[in-house]
Amino acid sequence: MGVLRVPAEVRAILLDIEGTTTPIAFVQETLFPYVKDNVKEYLRAHWEEEECQQDVGLLRKQAQEDSSLDGAVPIPLENGSGEKLEQVIQAVVANVHWQMSVDRKTTALKQLQGHMWRAAYATGQVKGEIFKDVVPAIQKWRQAGMKVYIYSSGSIEAQKLLFGYSTEGDILELFDGHFDTKIGSKVDSESYRRIAASIGYATNNILFLTDVPREASAAEEADSHVAVVIRPGNAGLTDDEKSYYSVISSFTELFLPSST
Repeated sequence: MGVLRVPAEVRAILLDIEGTTTPIAFVQETLFPYVKDNVKEYLRAHWEEEECQQDVGLLRKQAQEDSSLDGAVPIPLENGSGEKLEQVIQAVVANVHWQMSVDRKTTALKQLQGHMWRAAYATGQVKGEIFKDVVPAIQKWRQAGMKVYIYSSGSIEAQKLLFGYSTEGDILELFDGHFDTKIGSKVDSESYRRIAASIGYATNNILFLTDVPREASAAEEADSHVAVVIRPGNAGLTDDEKSYYSVISSFTELFLPSST
């Protein structure tokens, strides 16, 4: 680790969140437990709202697609009686708990989580945790003319909540755009081609920062530049991964050509 010189052709920096801008512990020890602990109460409070019904509908459809998976929990249709409603809510809770226990990253789960986190952020129960080097580094990149985007498995809404209600204040203005798994899986090289097309750059105009080598490999396969980020609490890298990838432990280690 040390200084990583950003190739001159790079025009945009694409950032992962968990383990890159934000400690994994925040997601694992704050955000996820909040959902597990509060999902039943949330569903009961918001059940009649259209947004909540859309969330449940997506989860039910996902449950049907998952029916062959071990431990999958089906979600029955509501028939109008109070007793049946409670059974449906229980099934949704069990489905959410199962998906989270096996680390599913389905759009249906992410959407419900995002709506629950919105309520938690808005009431001050949760603040998005950001590593201290992130904001000054991004400000420097932007001053140098670099575009900055987010690509996370968390929904775009959840991303905006984290950065809008962060420990560093509302920092949404630092980002030119957001992408989630609706554009594709982070371990699929095609996703990075779609992102490049969406922002109007070639894939080799993009530098992707992530803590996950499989994601770095997918971006590299699409001809994007990559660097793997090592942060406290992140999974360790193998010796081969350390020698193969450019590795940084802080955003301050990126050296932009225009900053000479």
